[in-house]
Amino acid sequence: MKTSSFLFAYDLVDEGYDAVLDNLADRAGITGITMAAAYHHGRDVFPHSPVRKVRFLEGGAVYFRPTADRYDGITPVASELTEREDVLATAADRAGRRSMSTHAWTVYCHNTRLGSDHPQYTIHNAFGDPYLSDLCPSRPEVRAYARNLTADIAERGIDTIVGESLHFGLFQHGHHHERYFIDFGAVAYYLFGLCFCEHCLAAAAAGDCDGERVRQHVIEQLGLIFEGGPPLHADELIESELRAMAGGELGRYLDARAATVTSLVDEVAGVANERGVRFEFVDPSGAMKGYATGRPSGPPASESAWMFGTDIAAIGQRTDLMALAYAADPGRVRFDLAAYAGMLGPDARLTAGLRPMVPDCDSAENLASKLTTAADAGVSRCDFYHYGFMPLSVLDRIRAAIDQAS
Repeated sequence: MKTSSFLFAYDLVDEGYDAVLDNLADRAGITGITMAAAYHHGRDVFPHSPVRKVRFLEGGAVYFRPTADRYDGITPVASELTEREDVLATAADRAGRRSMSTHAWTVYCHNTRLGSDHPQYTIHNAFGDPYLSDLCPSRPEVRAYARNLTADIAERGIDTIVGESLHFGLFQHGHHHERYFIDFGAVAYYLFGLCFCEHCLAAAAAGDCDGERVRQHVIEQLGLIFEGGPPLHADELIESELRAMAGGELGRYLDARAATVTSLVDEVAGVANERGVRFEFVDPSGAMKGYATGRPSGPPASESAWMFGTDIAAIGQRTDLMALAYAADPGRVRFDLAAYAGMLGPDARLTAGLRPMVPDCDSAENLASKLTTAADAGVSRCDFYHYGFMPLSVLDRIRAAIDQAS
Protein backbone atom coordinates (compact mmCIF):
# COMPACT_ATOMS: atom_id res chain seq x y z
CA MET A 1 0.00 0.00 0.00
CA LYS A 2 1.25 3.47 -0.88
CA THR A 3 1.66 6.17 1.75
CA SER A 4 1.84 9.96 1.78
CA SER A 5 1.90 12.82 4.25
CA PHE A 6 -0.19 15.97 4.30
CA LEU A 7 1.92 19.10 4.55
CA PHE A 8 1.90 22.83 3.89
CA ALA A 9 4.01 24.94 1.56
CA TYR A 10 5.29 26.61 4.72
CA ASP A 11 6.85 23.32 5.85
CA LEU A 12 8.80 23.01 2.61
CA VAL A 13 9.89 26.65 2.48
CA ASP A 14 10.73 27.03 6.19
CA GLU A 15 12.61 23.75 6.63
CA GLY A 16 13.84 23.32 3.06
CA TYR A 17 12.50 20.96 0.41
CA ASP A 18 15.34 18.46 0.81
CA ALA A 19 15.10 18.38 4.60
CA VAL A 20 11.36 17.66 4.52
CA LEU A 21 11.62 15.04 1.78
CA ASP A 22 14.56 13.39 3.58
CA ASN A 23 12.48 13.19 6.74
CA LEU A 24 9.49 11.70 4.97
CA ALA A 25 11.23 9.28 2.61
CA ASP A 26 14.31 8.22 4.56
CA ARG A 27 13.22 8.53 8.17
CA ALA A 28 9.51 7.67 7.91
CA GLY A 29 9.51 5.48 4.78
CA ILE A 30 6.69 7.48 3.19
CA THR A 31 6.34 7.35 -0.61
CA GLY A 32 4.52 10.62 -1.38
CA ILE A 33 3.53 14.10 -0.31
CA THR A 34 0.03 15.60 -0.15
CA MET A 35 0.68 19.34 -0.26
CA ALA A 36 -1.96 22.01 0.31
CA ALA A 37 -2.33 23.70 -3.07
CA ALA A 38 -5.36 25.78 -1.99
CA TYR A 39 -6.19 26.18 1.69
CA HIS A 40 -8.35 28.08 4.20
CA HIS A 41 -7.66 30.13 7.33
CA GLY A 42 -6.03 28.53 10.34
CA ARG A 43 -3.87 29.11 13.39
CA ASP A 44 -1.58 26.16 13.90
CA VAL A 45 1.35 25.01 16.05
CA PHE A 46 4.41 23.73 14.18
CA PRO A 47 6.63 21.96 16.74
CA HIS A 48 9.71 21.51 14.53
CA SER A 49 9.54 24.61 12.36
CA PRO A 50 12.81 26.57 12.50
CA VAL A 51 10.96 29.79 11.59
CA ARG A 52 7.70 30.01 13.53
CA LYS A 53 6.10 27.78 16.16
CA VAL A 54 2.66 29.38 15.78
CA ARG A 55 1.51 30.58 12.40
CA PHE A 56 -1.67 32.19 11.16
CA LEU A 57 -2.18 30.81 7.67
CA GLU A 58 -2.91 33.06 4.73
CA GLY A 59 -6.61 32.36 4.49
CA GLY A 60 -8.05 31.30 1.17
CA ALA A 61 -4.72 31.36 -0.67
CA VAL A 62 -3.25 29.10 -3.33
CA TYR A 63 0.36 27.96 -3.24
CA PHE A 64 1.13 28.02 -6.93
CA ARG A 65 1.14 30.77 -9.54
CA PRO A 66 -2.35 30.76 -11.07
CA THR A 67 -2.85 31.37 -14.77
CA ALA A 68 -4.69 34.70 -14.60
CA ASP A 69 -6.49 34.55 -17.94
CA ARG A 70 -8.01 31.17 -17.07
CA TYR A 71 -10.42 32.69 -14.56
CA ASP A 72 -13.49 34.85 -14.95
CA GLY A 73 -15.48 36.10 -11.96
CA ILE A 74 -13.78 34.26 -9.09
CA THR A 75 -9.98 34.36 -9.21
CA PRO A 76 -7.72 32.58 -6.70
CA VAL A 77 -5.42 34.65 -4.49
CA ALA A 78 -1.78 33.59 -4.65
CA SER A 79 0.16 33.19 -1.39
CA GLU A 80 3.02 35.55 -0.70
CA LEU A 81 5.25 32.46 -0.87
CA THR A 82 4.67 32.30 -4.62
CA GLU A 83 6.45 35.62 -5.13
CA ARG A 84 9.65 33.59 -4.92
CA GLU A 85 8.56 30.44 -6.76
CA ASP A 86 5.65 28.23 -7.68
CA VAL A 87 5.82 26.09 -4.54
CA LEU A 88 3.53 23.34 -5.82
CA ALA A 89 5.42 22.90 -9.08
CA THR A 90 8.76 22.94 -7.25
CA ALA A 91 7.52 20.40 -4.72
CA ALA A 92 6.30 18.09 -7.47
CA ASP A 93 9.64 18.35 -9.26
CA ARG A 94 11.71 17.71 -6.13
CA ALA A 95 9.52 14.81 -5.04
CA GLY A 96 9.57 13.31 -8.54
CA ARG A 97 13.37 13.23 -8.52
CA ARG A 98 13.09 10.91 -5.51
CA SER A 99 10.37 8.80 -7.16
CA MET A 100 7.87 10.19 -4.65
CA SER A 101 4.35 11.00 -5.79
CA THR A 102 2.77 14.44 -5.34
CA HIS A 103 -0.88 14.88 -4.46
CA ALA A 104 -2.37 18.39 -4.45
CA TRP A 105 -4.59 18.92 -1.41
CA THR A 106 -7.17 21.39 -2.69
CA VAL A 107 -9.86 23.11 -0.61
CA TYR A 108 -12.60 24.38 -2.92
CA CYS A 109 -15.73 25.94 -1.38
CA HIS A 110 -14.63 26.60 2.23
CA ASN A 111 -12.89 29.91 1.53
CA THR A 112 -13.59 32.97 3.67
CA ARG A 113 -11.39 35.25 1.59
CA LEU A 114 -13.20 34.51 -1.65
CA GLY A 115 -16.56 34.50 0.13
CA SER A 116 -15.85 37.94 1.56
CA ASP A 117 -14.81 39.20 -1.86
CA HIS A 118 -17.83 37.61 -3.55
CA PRO A 119 -20.66 37.37 -0.97
CA GLN A 120 -23.20 36.93 -3.76
CA TYR A 121 -21.69 33.50 -4.51
CA THR A 122 -21.84 32.14 -0.95
CA ILE A 123 -24.32 29.94 0.87
CA HIS A 124 -27.41 31.92 1.92
CA ASN A 125 -29.55 30.64 4.77
CA ALA A 126 -33.36 30.63 4.90
CA PHE A 127 -33.37 34.28 6.02
CA GLY A 128 -31.16 35.35 3.12
CA ASP A 129 -28.02 35.86 5.23
CA PRO A 130 -24.76 35.01 3.41
CA TYR A 131 -22.26 32.63 5.02
CA LEU A 132 -19.00 34.20 3.89
CA SER A 133 -16.96 31.14 4.83
CA ASP A 134 -18.51 28.90 2.16
CA LEU A 135 -19.06 29.30 -1.56
CA CYS A 136 -22.25 27.61 -2.78
CA PRO A 137 -21.77 24.56 -5.06
CA SER A 138 -24.99 25.39 -6.93
CA ARG A 139 -23.68 28.71 -8.23
CA PRO A 140 -22.50 28.61 -11.87
CA GLU A 141 -19.66 30.98 -10.99
CA VAL A 142 -18.47 28.70 -8.19
CA ARG A 143 -18.64 25.64 -10.41
CA ALA A 144 -16.62 27.45 -13.10
CA TYR A 145 -14.05 28.45 -10.46
CA ALA A 146 -13.77 24.83 -9.29
CA ARG A 147 -13.20 23.59 -12.84
CA ASN A 148 -10.65 26.30 -13.61
CA LEU A 149 -8.78 25.78 -10.35
CA THR A 150 -8.64 22.05 -11.06
CA ALA A 151 -7.25 22.60 -14.55
CA ASP A 152 -4.61 25.01 -13.21
CA ILE A 153 -3.43 22.64 -10.48
CA ALA A 154 -3.47 19.60 -12.78
CA GLU A 155 -0.87 21.28 -14.97
CA ARG A 156 1.71 21.54 -12.18
CA GLY A 157 3.26 18.08 -12.61
CA ILE A 158 1.23 16.38 -9.89
CA ASP A 159 -0.23 12.87 -9.71
CA THR A 160 -3.53 13.44 -7.89
CA ILE A 161 -5.84 16.21 -6.77
CA VAL A 162 -7.20 15.51 -3.30
CA GLY A 163 -10.38 17.59 -3.33
CA GLU A 164 -11.72 18.86 -0.02
CA SER A 165 -14.90 20.93 0.52
CA LEU A 166 -16.37 20.20 -2.89
CA HIS A 167 -19.80 20.04 -1.25
CA PHE A 168 -22.12 22.07 0.97
CA GLY A 169 -20.92 23.27 4.37
CA LEU A 170 -22.51 23.03 7.81
CA PHE A 171 -23.53 25.90 10.08
CA GLN A 172 -21.21 24.81 12.92
CA HIS A 173 -17.99 24.78 10.88
CA GLY A 174 -17.57 28.17 9.32
CA HIS A 175 -16.07 31.46 10.44
CA HIS A 176 -13.73 32.50 13.26
CA HIS A 177 -14.77 33.40 16.80
CA GLU A 178 -18.29 32.19 16.16
CA ARG A 179 -20.79 33.09 18.85
CA TYR A 180 -24.37 32.01 19.43
CA PHE A 181 -25.84 31.81 22.91
CA ILE A 182 -28.91 29.84 21.93
CA ASP A 183 -29.48 26.12 22.38
CA PHE A 184 -30.49 25.19 18.85
CA GLY A 185 -30.24 21.39 19.04
CA ALA A 186 -28.80 19.19 16.31
CA VAL A 187 -31.79 19.40 13.97
CA ALA A 188 -31.99 23.20 14.06
CA TYR A 189 -28.23 23.52 13.59
CA TYR A 190 -28.58 21.54 10.39
CA LEU A 191 -31.56 23.48 9.14
CA PHE A 192 -29.74 26.76 9.82
CA GLY A 193 -26.91 25.62 7.54
CA LEU A 194 -29.06 24.82 4.49
CA CYS A 195 -28.62 27.07 1.47
CA PHE A 196 -31.66 28.68 -0.14
CA CYS A 197 -30.00 30.87 -2.76
CA GLU A 198 -31.78 31.21 -6.07
CA HIS A 199 -29.67 28.49 -7.66
CA CYS A 200 -30.36 25.99 -4.88
CA LEU A 201 -34.06 26.78 -5.16
CA ALA A 202 -33.88 26.35 -8.93
CA ALA A 203 -32.14 22.99 -8.51
CA ALA A 204 -34.90 21.95 -6.11
CA ALA A 205 -37.58 22.96 -8.61
CA ALA A 206 -35.84 20.94 -11.31
CA GLY A 207 -36.12 17.97 -8.96
CA ASP A 208 -39.87 18.48 -8.48
CA CYS A 209 -39.39 19.96 -5.01
CA ASP A 210 -41.14 22.98 -3.53
CA GLY A 211 -38.03 24.64 -2.16
CA GLU A 212 -39.91 27.73 -1.00
CA ARG A 213 -42.09 25.53 1.20
CA VAL A 214 -38.94 24.06 2.72
CA ARG A 215 -37.50 27.54 3.28
CA GLN A 216 -40.64 28.74 5.03
CA HIS A 217 -40.69 25.61 7.21
CA VAL A 218 -37.10 26.26 8.26
CA ILE A 219 -37.92 29.89 9.07
CA GLU A 220 -40.84 28.77 11.21
CA GLN A 221 -38.83 26.16 13.10
CA LEU A 222 -35.92 28.48 13.78
CA GLY A 223 -38.27 31.34 14.64
CA LEU A 224 -39.69 29.31 17.52
CA ILE A 225 -36.20 28.86 18.92
CA PHE A 226 -35.32 32.54 18.47
CA GLU A 227 -38.43 33.36 20.49
CA GLY A 228 -37.18 31.23 23.38
CA GLY A 229 -38.77 27.91 22.48
CA PRO A 230 -37.16 24.52 23.13
CA PRO A 231 -34.27 23.29 20.96
CA LEU A 232 -34.76 20.72 18.20
CA HIS A 233 -32.74 17.97 19.86
CA ALA A 234 -31.30 14.74 18.50
CA ASP A 235 -28.24 12.80 19.62
CA GLU A 236 -27.55 11.94 15.99
CA LEU A 237 -29.31 13.47 13.03
CA ILE A 238 -31.57 10.82 11.57
CA GLU A 239 -31.89 11.27 7.85
CA SER A 240 -35.29 9.62 7.52
CA GLU A 241 -36.80 11.91 10.18
CA LEU A 242 -35.32 15.01 8.60
CA ARG A 243 -36.55 13.98 5.16
CA ALA A 244 -40.11 13.78 6.46
CA MET A 245 -40.14 17.45 7.49
CA ALA A 246 -42.14 20.02 5.51
CA GLY A 247 -44.49 17.28 4.38
CA GLY A 248 -41.64 15.32 2.81
CA GLU A 249 -40.40 18.25 0.73
CA LEU A 250 -37.20 18.46 2.77
CA GLY A 251 -36.30 14.95 1.57
CA ARG A 252 -36.62 16.10 -2.03
CA TYR A 253 -34.57 19.18 -1.18
CA LEU A 254 -31.78 16.95 0.14
CA ASP A 255 -31.95 14.91 -3.07
CA ALA A 256 -31.45 18.09 -5.08
CA ARG A 257 -28.42 19.02 -2.96
CA ALA A 258 -26.91 15.59 -3.53
CA ALA A 259 -27.48 15.84 -7.28
CA THR A 260 -25.75 19.23 -7.25
CA VAL A 261 -22.68 17.88 -5.47
CA THR A 262 -22.49 14.71 -7.58
CA SER A 263 -22.64 16.64 -10.84
CA LEU A 264 -19.98 19.10 -9.64
CA VAL A 265 -17.66 16.27 -8.64
CA ASP A 266 -18.24 14.69 -12.04
CA GLU A 267 -17.31 17.94 -13.79
CA VAL A 268 -14.20 18.57 -11.70
CA ALA A 269 -12.95 14.98 -11.88
CA GLY A 270 -13.43 15.09 -15.65
CA VAL A 271 -11.22 18.18 -15.90
CA ALA A 272 -8.47 16.48 -13.89
CA ASN A 273 -8.72 13.20 -15.77
CA GLU A 274 -8.52 14.97 -19.15
CA ARG A 275 -5.09 16.19 -18.04
CA GLY A 276 -3.89 12.79 -16.91
CA VAL A 277 -4.39 13.48 -13.19
CA ARG A 278 -6.44 11.39 -10.78
CA PHE A 279 -9.07 13.05 -8.61
CA GLU A 280 -10.02 12.03 -5.07
CA PHE A 281 -13.09 13.38 -3.31
CA VAL A 282 -12.53 13.86 0.43
CA ASP A 283 -15.54 12.94 2.55
CA PRO A 284 -15.20 14.93 5.81
CA SER A 285 -17.62 12.79 7.82
CA GLY A 286 -14.89 10.97 9.75
CA ALA A 287 -13.36 14.28 10.80
CA MET A 288 -16.75 15.63 11.83
CA LYS A 289 -17.25 12.66 14.15
CA GLY A 290 -13.75 12.14 15.52
CA TYR A 291 -11.61 15.23 14.96
CA ALA A 292 -11.65 16.70 18.45
CA THR A 293 -11.33 13.57 20.59
CA GLY A 294 -10.44 10.62 18.36
CA ARG A 295 -13.40 8.83 19.95
CA PRO A 296 -16.18 8.74 17.33
CA SER A 297 -19.30 6.78 18.21
CA GLY A 298 -22.58 5.74 16.70
CA PRO A 299 -23.14 4.72 13.08
CA PRO A 300 -20.20 4.55 10.65
CA ALA A 301 -18.89 7.87 9.36
CA SER A 302 -20.10 7.21 5.83
CA GLU A 303 -23.71 7.36 7.00
CA SER A 304 -23.23 11.06 7.86
CA ALA A 305 -22.07 12.07 4.37
CA TRP A 306 -25.60 13.06 3.31
CA MET A 307 -25.38 16.08 5.60
CA PHE A 308 -22.93 17.67 3.17
CA GLY A 309 -24.98 16.72 0.11
CA THR A 310 -22.65 13.80 -0.55
CA ASP A 311 -23.92 10.58 -2.12
CA ILE A 312 -21.03 8.20 -1.44
CA ALA A 313 -22.17 5.49 -3.87
CA ALA A 314 -22.83 7.94 -6.72
CA ILE A 315 -19.51 9.73 -6.27
CA GLY A 316 -17.66 6.42 -6.05
CA GLN A 317 -18.94 5.60 -9.53
CA ARG A 318 -17.33 8.76 -10.87
CA THR A 319 -14.06 9.18 -9.03
CA ASP A 320 -11.83 8.04 -6.16
CA LEU A 321 -12.81 8.74 -2.55
CA MET A 322 -10.77 9.50 0.57
CA ALA A 323 -12.19 8.57 3.98
CA LEU A 324 -10.86 10.38 7.04
CA ALA A 325 -10.37 7.57 9.55
CA TYR A 326 -9.87 9.75 12.60
CA ALA A 327 -10.19 7.34 15.51
CA ALA A 328 -7.96 6.01 18.25
CA ASP A 329 -9.49 2.53 18.24
CA PRO A 330 -8.33 0.34 15.32
CA GLY A 331 -11.66 -1.45 15.59
CA ARG A 332 -13.50 1.79 14.86
CA VAL A 333 -11.24 2.39 11.85
CA ARG A 334 -12.10 -1.10 10.63
CA PHE A 335 -15.81 -0.41 11.18
CA ASP A 336 -15.73 2.88 9.25
CA LEU A 337 -13.58 1.71 6.34
CA ALA A 338 -15.65 -1.45 5.90
CA ALA A 339 -18.76 0.70 5.63
CA TYR A 340 -17.16 2.90 2.96
CA ALA A 341 -15.99 -0.15 1.02
CA GLY A 342 -19.49 -1.60 1.16
CA MET A 343 -21.08 1.59 -0.14
CA LEU A 344 -18.52 2.08 -2.90
CA GLY A 345 -18.53 -1.37 -4.41
CA PRO A 346 -15.63 -3.56 -5.59
CA ASP A 347 -14.48 -1.39 -8.52
CA ALA A 348 -14.12 1.90 -6.63
CA ARG A 349 -10.78 3.21 -5.38
CA LEU A 350 -10.64 4.13 -1.69
CA THR A 351 -7.86 6.03 0.11
CA ALA A 352 -7.70 6.97 3.79
CA GLY A 353 -6.45 9.74 6.03
CA LEU A 354 -4.89 8.68 9.34
CA ARG A 355 -3.50 10.69 12.27
CA PRO A 356 -0.33 9.06 13.64
CA MET A 357 -0.30 11.15 16.82
CA VAL A 358 -2.70 12.43 19.49
CA PRO A 359 -5.61 12.13 19.85
CA ASP A 360 -5.64 9.05 17.58
CA CYS A 361 -2.36 7.25 18.12
CA ASP A 362 0.29 6.71 20.78
CA SER A 363 2.27 3.73 19.48
CA ALA A 364 3.62 2.06 16.37
CA GLU A 365 1.48 -0.99 17.17
CA ASN A 366 -1.71 1.06 17.10
CA LEU A 367 -0.79 2.65 13.78
CA ALA A 368 0.34 -0.66 12.27
CA SER A 369 -3.01 -2.19 13.15
CA LYS A 370 -4.77 0.62 11.31
CA LEU A 371 -2.54 0.25 8.26
CA THR A 372 -3.30 -3.47 8.16
CA THR A 373 -6.99 -2.75 8.57
CA ALA A 374 -6.86 -0.24 5.71
CA ALA A 375 -5.15 -2.73 3.43
CA ASP A 376 -7.77 -5.36 4.27
CA ALA A 377 -10.51 -2.84 3.36
CA GLY A 378 -8.97 -2.34 -0.08
CA VAL A 379 -7.44 1.08 0.67
CA SER A 380 -4.84 1.91 -1.99
CA ARG A 381 -3.05 4.73 -0.13
CA CYS A 382 -2.93 6.11 3.41
CA ASP A 383 -2.13 9.78 3.95
CA PHE A 384 -0.77 10.81 7.36
CA TYR A 385 -2.08 14.07 8.83
CA HIS A 386 0.09 16.17 9.13
CA TYR A 387 3.88 16.54 8.75
CA GLY A 388 4.05 20.09 10.08
CA PHE A 389 1.86 19.35 13.11
CA MET A 390 3.66 16.25 14.37
CA PRO A 391 6.81 16.07 16.51
CA LEU A 392 9.59 14.62 14.38
CA SER A 393 9.70 11.57 16.65
CA VAL A 394 6.36 10.55 15.14
CA LEU A 395 8.21 9.88 11.87
CA ASP A 396 9.95 6.98 13.63
CA ARG A 397 6.57 5.65 14.74
CA ILE A 398 5.35 5.78 11.14
CA ARG A 399 8.43 3.91 9.89
CA ALA A 400 8.00 1.21 12.54
CA ALA A 401 4.29 0.89 11.77
CA ILE A 402 4.89 0.58 8.04
CA ASP A 403 7.50 -2.10 8.67
CA GLN A 404 5.18 -4.01 11.01
CA ALA A 405 2.27 -3.83 8.58
CA SER A 406 4.31 -4.97 5.56
